[in-house]
Order: sequence, then structure tokens, then C-alpha cells
Amino acid sequence: MASLLGAALLALTLSTPTVAFVPIGGGALTHVSITGTALLQKVTDSCRAVAEAAGQEFKPTGTSPGELVQACLGPRAPGEVSGAKFLSALQEIYTQNGLVDRDFVNSAPHHFNSEAFLEGRVLITQGMVAIKANIRKENFKAARETLGRVLHTLQDFYSHSNWVELGYREPYINLIRPDLPLESLADVNTPTCSDCASGTCPNQILSNILKEKKLTSGYMGIFSSQKPKGKCSHGGASDLTSTAFPRGGISKDERRSDNMAFHNAAVDAAIAASLQLLEDIRLAAGDHDFLRMMGIARSSVVCFVIDTTGSMSDDIEEARSVVYEIIDSKKGTQDEPSEYILVPFNDPDFGPMIRTTDAQKMKTEISKLTATGGGDAPEMCLSGLQLALTGAPSSSNIYVFTDATAKDIALKDTIVALIRSTKSTVSFFMTGMSGRRRRSLEAASFNDYKDLALASGGQAIQVSKSQLPQATDIILDTSTSALVTALQRAMVVGVQETFPFVLDESLKNITIYITGTSLTFTLTNPAGVTQSNSEASGKLGTIQTVGNLWRIRLKADKQSGTWMINIKSSQPYTLKVTGQSTITFIYDFVEKFTGPHSGYAVLTGRPQTGKAATLMLSVIGRKGPSSIIVQEVGLVPVSGPAAFTNGTMTDMGNGDILVTVDAVPEGEFVLILKGEDKLSNSEYQRQSTTQMSISKVNIQAAVDSSVEPGEAFKLPFSVMTQGPGGTYTINARNDRDFPMTYPNSIILSTGQYANTTLIITPSATTESGTDVTLTIEAKSSSGVDSNYAVLRLSVVKKITDFSPPKCEVTSVSADDCPKDVLQCGPFRWELSANFTDGNGTGIESISLNQGNGTFTHTALTASIVQAYYNASCCSQILEIVAVDKVGNVGKCYHSIIRSAGFSAKTLSLPLWLCLLVSIFVARS
Repeated sequence: MASLLGAALLALTLSTPTVAFVPIGGGALTHVSITGTALLQKVTDSCRAVAEAAGQEFKPTGTSPGELVQACLGPRAPGEVSGAKFLSALQEIYTQNGLVDRDFVNSAPHHFNSEAFLEGRVLITQGMVAIKANIRKENFKAARETLGRVLHTLQDFYSHSNWVELGYREPYINLIRPDLPLESLADVNTPTCSDCASGTCPNQILSNILKEKKLTSGYMGIFSSQKPKGKCSHGGASDLTSTAFPRGGISKDERRSDNMAFHNAAVDAAIAASLQLLEDIRLAAGDHDFLRMMGIARSSVVCFVIDTTGSMSDDIEEARSVVYEIIDSKKGTQDEPSEYILVPFNDPDFGPMIRTTDAQKMKTEISKLTATGGGDAPEMCLSGLQLALTGAPSSSNIYVFTDATAKDIALKDTIVALIRSTKSTVSFFMTGMSGRRRRSLEAASFNDYKDLALASGGQAIQVSKSQLPQATDIILDTSTSALVTALQRAMVVGVQETFPFVLDESLKNITIYITGTSLTFTLTNPAGVTQSNSEASGKLGTIQTVGNLWRIRLKADKQSGTWMINIKSSQPYTLKVTGQSTITFIYDFVEKFTGPHSGYAVLTGRPQTGKAATLMLSVIGRKGPSSIIVQEVGLVPVSGPAAFTNGTMTDMGNGDILVTVDAVPEGEFVLILKGEDKLSNSEYQRQSTTQMSISKVNIQAAVDSSVEPGEAFKLPFSVMTQGPGGTYTINARNDRDFPMTYPNSIILSTGQYANTTLIITPSATTESGTDVTLTIEAKSSSGVDSNYAVLRLSVVKKITDFSPPKCEVTSVSADDCPKDVLQCGPFRWELSANFTDGNGTGIESISLNQGNGTFTHTALTASIVQAYYNASCCSQILEIVAVDKVGNVGKCYHSIIRSAGFSAKTLSLPLWLCLLVSIFVARS
């Protein structure tokens, strides 16, 4: 009986009309479907294991990301659970997978072209080391990015080599096991292919190569037709070697009539190999951290950045009170935060960043904060915020408490770049400055905090210290699961304006925020009922005002349809409408790239002026993408008249939509989406929160490997402008304060890329798995135009231990187990085993991966770790997993299943199905 999730996996695999090894957006999306099939299966395995360990049933009610996440998190108190973070994690991996075809198009090892087997395996195994190290340090975004690239290289092996032509159908385990040799490799002087004038021959591999089981791959020439004599080519129009004798190619990237069987076998092997690699990472990381890497968590992360200078004692106490209230009131609900982050800052110090999934630890850490020192100068606020933006997961809510302007105002452009890159929301709570602290740098003011809050879709709230407890309700509102924005606007000059916005049936806990002074407003519902700002408790909701913040909480019986709010003010103000709903979307600005496999790459900076803006949009409904209709997608200016610029939509399948907007608004803009929810037949409206703008400058850079502690790492990058040429200033920063060298300026000619290099050197004491967020900025001499690129580097120590822990079963006592499985209940069996790590780094963990018995082991510090297992004879399969200190995984498997005594006639259906699964697992 197929499960709903199994149907989802099948739908993902079969969702495109043709199948090919191409990147995201390339048309057939098979690298995506291969990767997605494997990821969803491993997520399912982890979710089921976690549920079973908790004594719960893993039973998704449907196939949507939200329903899978809901089932994975298990039964909890009522509340909305969004699948957006899970889908975002998947898309990050897909995107990095696709970028290999752009950033490393001419690199043979990245694609296993030109018989670069040893070099390709190094990329895979080094990548796996980096992924495991990143997960240990909870740097999940860096782990996902590396995972996407590694999976692409692994998958290409099966399409670009002759593995399946040799008759192999199982994956080549040696590619992810550097302790195992790569055998039977054809050397450079061995001819491997026959000539194929048509370029579409069924099998060009020479008979002696097939007989001797020699491994080869096609040579690929993008700029040259040269290849060694007698060698196979990759094939296709982009491969210049395909016209050199022997002509043709052995690539199985596209399914054709001449290679259909081999192509299908390559796809199957690539999926199986991806599952193998993911299983190794999952076992090394553990199920909980593997799921965290995949973005499966309850709610958004709650992150506090707190000024700890002498005048902040009241603010610190209020922040502590809010944290306590969040922890205590949301415990056991879907809104319970999945992670807590705390970054203190002072003068001249800031940090360290404290992050934990343990609510009690967060209470302890925030209780330790005291207000000391400072002086009369502004503080290191933006340095602390930089740590939060680079350390917290994307789309986090970050709350900054301070009563002073920023001393490190030079970081402002970097902060804006990080906000746009992470799509995190930053809100500032600014209490009145005392006289002794009013002196500040000329360039810094409270308006800087307003700018940063607006750029992120957050709030800049200015209150007195006594008013602060009333203002922090916004933190309770927004530290919740499934938070969405229906409308966000900002008026830079005081005018009277009416703002319409659509509320749909799925929205709950709807709150309207207005920040500004000297304003009045009137709210009108679809039935024409009104409430003015002077009515604290009216027919439509309750209104609270504190400092420059108005907070309107609508009543639970709100009406679906078009609402309006008319605001009259003589001063600038902002407006934001939020609620809770699982109808949402994720998006990225992308650009098309060409080559052997064209596709779309996510921009690391702002879209270019003079070109259409292109977005890749993924829409999530309450029952998946099929439960909603997307009617309009476009861009709208954040300030000024709401001139909606509609985009042209192309359905990419699975809820993915390619949106092209020809007329991009001037200045800052956001994305708006409108459509219909099929479940309620009501219109919905959603808006992005992060502001974006266009630029004439473009920066291109790509990270191709991890960085070793103490070693200089060279990062080439290119800068181009469509504006006037001349001297452009280059500025780069990293969040670890590692020393860097780069040119302070670069001379550009219009429309031409100029190449240069940045060198960064992590300290020799940097812990393996540390990630570094690097921001490169280029700005015109006039300062009118600029752009940025945000990159992540992983610092990973070079390891020489690739041998997994070894297991020796020393004794098994299962003679008492009856042959008839129906009689197994009263009987038990035992197993003893010894685990060793030889000359390796030592065993870090030993755990039970399969089996329902009692499992114990001796101290891990011993040279031989003894393990003991005792179980009912009804639990017939045992698998123990040992992981060493660098992430090598060793397994100990044992089964007491006997063929005799089992009869389908005597078994009940559930037990029979269970045994089938057990036998399948045993064989695999």
C-alpha cells in the first residue's frame, strides 16, 4: 500500500515531461528531482525514527511541506505550522546543485568529465567532511550549500561515466569512501570508444573496455576540441571534442531514443547514490541535527541583540522578562521557538553569540547580562547585529535593544546587504537617550535604525524606558510559527493615503502596526464598518499606542475580503499588516546562465538596472501548491504611490513559478502576490518584507572549496558596471574579523568585467566547521551606485583519518528464539560486540539505528568499546552505528530472521508487511 509521501516522491520524480541531468530552471529539472527524491526519503526516515523514539506515529495527512513538517514534529498543542523553512532549505540545496553547471562549467572534476575520477572523489569526500563539520557547529546553511554542490558532482558520475554501460546498477560506494580504492580506471593511453558519426549511437564503449570492466568518462571541451587519442567524448553541441575522432559522446544527460535504457539506469543509480551519501551524513549528524539542517523546526528563531552599557539596566530587565514570557507561554505549542540566540554588545566589545535549543539555557544566559561600562560614546550595535545576521538562520526575527546610536555606522551598507541576503527581519527598541550619552558620531542617528528596520520589514520603535514593557508585545506577536505579511508600506513624507489590503479566511491573529507620530487613521472592513484611532476598543479590534508605535489587533471574527486603512499624517510613517497562515511563498531574484546546461542562478546582490527582474517563486498552500491559485505576481514600491508592476508568470511545476518583471520600480520595492485559496474560495494577498532595489553594478564570485585554518585562501571575483566607467571603491568585511587583502579600488569600463582577487586567512586556531560570511561591496566614486555579493566560506581542518570505526560481533545468543514468529513474545536474544577505531581519532558516539531492545556500551574513551544488546525475539534486526570524531560512520548489522517457519497463511497482515520491510532492509 503506497503512502501519501511515497506518492509525493513519485510525483516529484515524474513531474516533468522529459528527464535530463540539468540544473534548476533548465527545463526538465532532473538534478532537482534526483536530489529531491533522495532528500525527501531521508527526511522521512529521520522523521519516522524520531517519532518512533518518542513512542509516536509518523503519519503525514498529505504531501505538502507543511503537512510533512507537522507530522515530523509530532502532536502538539494547536497552532499553525509552516513548511516554508523546509521548502527554503530544499531550494538552497537545489540552487547550489544547479550552480555547479555555471560556476564550474569547465572543471572536469566537478562533473567527472575527462576521466577525472580521483579529483572528483576528492571534491565529494572533502565536501562530506565540511558538511559534517558544519553540522557539528550548527552552521546549517553552509552545510546545505556544500551538500548541493557535492550531490551534483556525485550524480554526474553516473551520467558522464560508463558505469551503467559496464552493467552496474548499484551505486559505486567507493566514491564516498576514500578508504576504499578506485579500481579499474582506464589510463590516458587506453582507447575507450568507437567512432559515431551520427553522434547518437546506442553504445560506443569498446568491447575490451566492457569485458575488462574499465571505468572511463567522456572528455568535455568547451573551448578546445583536443582530447587523448581514442577517448570517448561527452557529446552534444557544447562539446567541441565530440567532432574529433572518435566522434559522438557517452553522456546520458538527456533521454533519447538511442540511450533510453542507459539514461534511466543512470538516473536510478544517481538517486541511490544520493541516498547513500545522505544516509552517511544523517548517521554522522544524528536525526535531530539532520532535520535541523533541512529546516524542519517548529517556529522561527528568536534572536536578541542587547546593549549592555551602564544605562541599559531597565532595558535588559525587560528583554529578560520577554524571553521568560516567550519560553513559558509558548512551551509545548507549535509557536515554541526552535532556537534562541543572544548577542550582547558594549563599547568597544561585542559578542560572543550564544545560541541554544535549550530554553532553560537561554534563561540562564540572559540572566547573566548586567549593565556595565560604556561611557558617553555610541556603541557597537551594528557589529552585534552583524553577528546575529550571519549566525541566525535565514528569515529569522531579530530584536535589538539599545539607547544609543551606532558607533560602527560604517557597517550600515554591510548590514543592508546581509538583511537582503538572509531575508531576516530586524526590529529596534530604542529607549530615550540620557544627556550624557547624547553625543554621537555626526553620521549616526536614530534614523539609521529606521532605515535598517524598514529595509528588513521590521519596526523601529522609540519609547521611554518606562514605556518599554508595553512595546515588547510585538515580540510575542512575531515570535510565532507561520507568520506572513499581507501589506507593508512606508511614507517618507506626511500625506493622507488610503491603503487597501486583502484578508483571507486562513489568516489568524491579524495585527496592524503603524510607526509614526502626529497621525490619525480610520480602519474599514469589507462590510463598511469603521473604527478610528481614538477608539481603543471598537467593533473591529483593540488599539494600543506606546511611543511611536500603534498596534491594532483585529477581532477573531474578522471578515475575509478587502479592508482599507486611511492614514493622515504630517510626518513620515510605516504600515504593516501581519497574521498567521500556512499560505505563503518563498522567492529569490535569479539570472539566467547559458552553457552545456543552461539554468537560473540566485543573485548574490541586487538585480541589474536596464534588465527585466527575474524571480523564482515557490508557493505553499494549506494542502500544497495545488490547493491555491496564483493570479498576480509583481513588484510594488515601498514608498510613494502603490504602482503595482505586474510580472509575466511561467509555471515550472511543483508550485514553482518563474516571474519576469519588465518595468522594475525605481527605488526600494517589495514583491506582492495575489490569488485564490481553493479550500475557502477566498482571495489572499501576501507580500515580501525585505526591500530590494536595482543597480548598474554587478559582482560575480564563487566559492569552490573549504578553507584550512591558518592557510591563505584566494577568492577571485569580477566587477562590472552598466553605468559610467571610472574608479570604483572596493570594500570587504567578514564576520570573523579574519585578515583580508584586496584592492581598495578598481577601474571599470562600461559593460566589461574587471577581474581581481581577495585573500582571506582564517586564524590557525579556528575550529573545524566554522563558517565565515564574507561581504564584498563595489561603489562608484560618486556613491550613487553600488552593489554587493554575500558569500559563505567553511573553515575545515584537513583530516587524514578516513577509516570508519570497526565492529566485531563477539557473541550472539538467539537459540531460544522460536522458528514460528507468532510465538516470539516470551523469548529474548542477546548480542555482544567490540568497536575499535584503530589509529583514528577515536569514537565519539555509538547508537542504536535499528532494533527495539536494550542497548548499552562501555566508556567511549577506551581503546575497545564493548556494546551489549538484549531484545525480544520479535525484534529480529539490529544495526548499531558508531561515529568517530571526524564523522566517519561504521555500522554493525545483525539479523536473526530465519526463512523456516514463516508462512503467509499464518501471519496477520500488519506483521507480514513488517517482515517484508525488515527483509528488504536486510538485503539493502
